[in-house]
Amino acid sequence: MVKIITDSAADFEPWELEQKQIHCIPLTVCFGDQEYQENVNLSKEEFYHLLKTSGENPKTAQASPQAMAGAFQSAGEDGAVYITLASVLSGTYQTACLVASQMGPGAYVVDSRNATGGQRILVEHAVSLRDAGKSAAEIARSVELLRERVVLYACIDTLEYLYRGGRISHTVYKLGTMAQVKPVIRVAEDGHIEVPAKAMGMRKGMEMLCRRLERQAPSPEFPLYVMYTGNKANAKVLAQKLRDLGYAVPGERLINVGAAIGSHIGSDACGIVYIEA
Repeated sequence: MVKIITDSAADFEPWELEQKQIHCIPLTVCFGDQEYQENVNLSKEEFYHLLKTSGENPKTAQASPQAMAGAFQSAGEDGAVYITLASVLSGTYQTACLVASQMGPGAYVVDSRNATGGQRILVEHAVSLRDAGKSAAEIARSVELLRERVVLYACIDTLEYLYRGGRISHTVYKLGTMAQVKPVIRVAEDGHIEVPAKAMGMRKGMEMLCRRLERQAPSPEFPLYVMYTGNKANAKVLAQKLRDLGYAVPGERLINVGAAIGSHIGSDACGIVYIEA
C-alpha cells in the first residue's frame, strides 16, 4: 500500500491521522527560546493560549530532513507520496524534494500550494486514491491536478499579525483597527496569501465568504470545510450561514487551524475551503 505523508500544516487531529493511516511530520513552532513540535508537545489549543499570553511573536520552522527521510524509508515497495505545505510559505517542499531524490524511485513529493484545509483536502484525496489501489505516481499526478481547483478564503479578526509580518503598513494597521476592518484573505494559485477585500466587521466578512460560493461553486464530490483559529464560536456561526444556503457542513467539518497559518493571522478568524466544481 502506498504511504501517504503530510506535515502538521494540514491540520489533521492525531486521531484522524491514525484513522486515515496518514504519516504526519510535525513542524516546529518557537515562542522566544522555547521550541515545540506541533501536535507532539504543542496542541492547537495550547498554541492559541501561548499566542495570547506569551508576549512573543511565534515563528515556525520546516520539518526536519531526518523526519522526512525516516518517513520515506519506512514506506514499502509501493512507495510514498508526501504532500507538503505550500513552498512559498515554507522550505519544507524543497527539503522534501532533496530527501526524496536520495530515496530512489517510488518517493514522490507534491507541493500543495496551500495550507490548512486546502492541504487537507488534497491529502484526503490521496488517501482515497491509495485505498482504491492507485500507484504512487498516479496519486501524485492526480493531486497535482486537483490543487488547481482548491478555493480558500478567510476573514481575519485582527490586523495585528499581518502588520507584524510586514504585509500592511503601520498607518493601515492603526486606521483599520480603529474602523474595525476585518481583512478577507485568500490563498492564491501559487500559495501566496493575498488580501483581496476588507469587511466592516466579522458578520459582513462572513457574508462575503458566503457570496464567494455563488461565484465559485463547490464540487459536490469533495467536502466543504469551515476553518477557525482558536475560536470555534465563529466557525459555528459561519457553518450555520452555509447550511441556510443549502450546503452540508456537519460538525466534523469544522477545522481548527494550527500554527503554520495561525501564526500569521492570529486567533478568532474563520474561513471556508473547498474544491471548485
